[in-house]
Amino acid sequence: MDLPPNPPEPPAPILLPPHCSIDAAASLRDALLAIEAPAGVAIDAGAVETIGQAVLQLLLAARNDAVADGRAFALIGTSPAFAARIEALGLGDRLGLTALQGS
Repeated sequence: MDLPPNPPEPPAPILLPPHCSIDAAASLRDALLAIEAPAGVAIDAGAVETIGQAVLQLLLAARNDAVADGRAFALIGTSPAFAARIEALGLGDRLGLTALQGS
């Protein structure tokens, strides 16, 4: 009897730094491109104090790509500052967050 294959292991979360500036965007881009796991993408935003437009654009693009490919995209450990910025910009739904709560 053939058993179904095990689901793929999710990748370790990508940790966002406290200050997500244009410099952090380059590192995030590289980390996102390095993910080969078909299970999806997990981003830990628990330490974020400030977040710039470039990082927000990458997060939106990563989520759009994951959804288009049928992979999971998860933002975990959202900090109060991250949640406030996302809420202020009205991006919660676009990032797959229906209710933001700080961790």
